Amino acid sequence: MNTGPMWGFYRVCVWIMNFVYLNILWMAFTLLGLVFFGFAPATVSLFAVVRKWIQGYTDVPIFKSFWRNYKKEFFKSNVIGLILSVFGYILYVDFQLVLHSANSTIQQITYLPLLLLILTYTLTLLYVFPVYVHYEVNILQVLKNAFIIMIMRPLNTIMLIAGTAVVYYVLRFVPGLIPFLSMSLWAYVMMWCSNLVFKRIEEKQEQVKSESAAI
Repeated sequence: MNTGPMWGFYRVCVWIMNFVYLNILWMAFTLLGLVFFGFAPATVSLFAVVRKWIQGYTDVPIFKSFWRNYKKEFFKSNVIGLILSVFGYILYVDFQLVLHSANSTIQQITYLPLLLLILTYTLTLLYVFPVYVHYEVNILQVLKNAFIIMIMRPLNTIMLIAGTAVVYYVLRFVPGLIPFLSMSLWAYVMMWCSNLVFKRIEEKQEQVKSESAAI
């Protein structure tokens, strides 16, 4: 019988094992790409599987789906990863230069704008992988859409920040979970929050199409 407390316990155990398995796959395929070339495609593959779960395809073959996305998105995801890494490094170097600048006037003028730019970059990053796996668009559109959604949907952005904070503090409280649940749990929270926005955007687009057709 698919009812009762034992069935519920079984389902919880299956979900936990799926999250653990997915997290291990993410680590293994990140290492397979020597970390630098493996991180982006492994993370895209992770989000792609999680997206299927959120859409209701809970029986998706995890390894097959992960491996298919890893191969398919290897080069494109690495290009995006390289762009984000270079831009992030430039921001880091600029911040260090401003922070340790001997010229107090330059420091006062550039400090706050640079902090705002770093904040914008960081918040946009939260949307990059969800947007990447949800929309079939090119690299520039992924970055542009992630930025636009971040700006236009502040409440959802706050949800992403809160979700990240909750995952961080759970893992900090129980650090033994980091090798087993860190990325898969975080990706699920990010994708779940982002999916709310995607659905609203798609509903609004459908509404606009219906109104245009009626006219």
